[in-house]
Amino acid sequence: MYHATSPVTAPPRTGPTPYFTGTAATPERSRRARGGAAPGVRQPISGRLDLSGAQGARLRSALALVHRVCPEFRPVQVLRRSGRSVLLVGDIGRTPAVAKCLLDHSPAWAERYRQEIAAYRAFVRHRPPVRVPRLIAADPESCTLVIERMPGRPAALQRHPADPVPGSDVRAVLGAIGKVNAWQPPAGLFERPLDYGARLARYHELGFLTDRDIGDVHKLLHGVLHGSGRPQAAWQFCHGDALPANTLLAPSGPVLVDWEHAGWYLAGYDLAVLWSVLGEAPMARRQVSLAAQAAGPAAQDAFLVNLMLVLTREIRTCETAVQRTMRGPVPAPGPAAERGGALSAGEEQRLLLRRLHDDMTVTRGAVRAAVGTR
Repeated sequence: MYHATSPVTAPPRTGPTPYFTGTAATPERSRRARGGAAPGVRQPISGRLDLSGAQGARLRSALALVHRVCPEFRPVQVLRRSGRSVLLVGDIGRTPAVAKCLLDHSPAWAERYRQEIAAYRAFVRHRPPVRVPRLIAADPESCTLVIERMPGRPAALQRHPADPVPGSDVRAVLGAIGKVNAWQPPAGLFERPLDYGARLARYHELGFLTDRDIGDVHKLLHGVLHGSGRPQAAWQFCHGDALPANTLLAPSGPVLVDWEHAGWYLAGYDLAVLWSVLGEAPMARRQVSLAAQAAGPAAQDAFLVNLMLVLTREIRTCETAVQRTMRGPVPAPGPAAERGGALSAGEEQRLLLRRLHDDMTVTRGAVRAAVGTR
């Protein structure tokens, strides 16, 4: 039995949350967030690519790599661009397509892109039980990927959605994740992307996990891996980044994208990722918790181990973002945040960080309660 505040059995919070990271949800805002169109309707794309200046030079370099693997690709619009990568929308004849091209070829990012390419190649012969974009062309050396552009709207536009995700959308995401987690791809097709022991040790070394945290999590981890006498049974195929933002919703069914983290994890990893980003949707979190609870005690323990690791990663990432935004120590929330008005990017990050720390406190309590009953 889990403690009442456990992520597995926590009751939904009522009333406004003190860690709201955006303006209040309104029908107009919600309509804009969902693209203002019916689910499953592909939005027309148009526009002209700006190839001038320094940014244009990087874009030309990306297009050259894309055309090397797929000469027929006609770019129409830049969907996303950063210092690391470019995401282009276009078409190949009458087929809408998306091209992803890595610009920063540091080892970690190059490995992520190659893993995603490997996943899409694996899906050509071994189709997963959910809809995924069709692979059109890819080059692991240049980290360039061209896939079909799927219809649908994302279940969320942000990693940590500022507005609560509708219950029907959460059910659709959970349904797709459940099918992925039940899939048994052929042996050797996917690896285990996460070394649990090494990751726990790293977070402990950095000070994110206490000595007691490490002791408690290791007890749960040992029980998950050796309690049944069948260590292999503890592993589950996961998407690896099961965010609402990585799920496109369409009448024909959900579509999962961004497969660079796919592989074998301890059971409940995808649920832990989903729970960690739904801080503004307590009812949605309850749906995730119930899904974890339904899998049995061993799976619940694995879910808590995963949640400790996922929340620690989110805290670490958020702290880095806050420090980068504020260029100094993390200050207290400003007056606008306290009044519930418009928030700056720095204030949003600080409130998100506060919420993540509160989530970690709740999870610590759940882990300790679980250790005491095992």
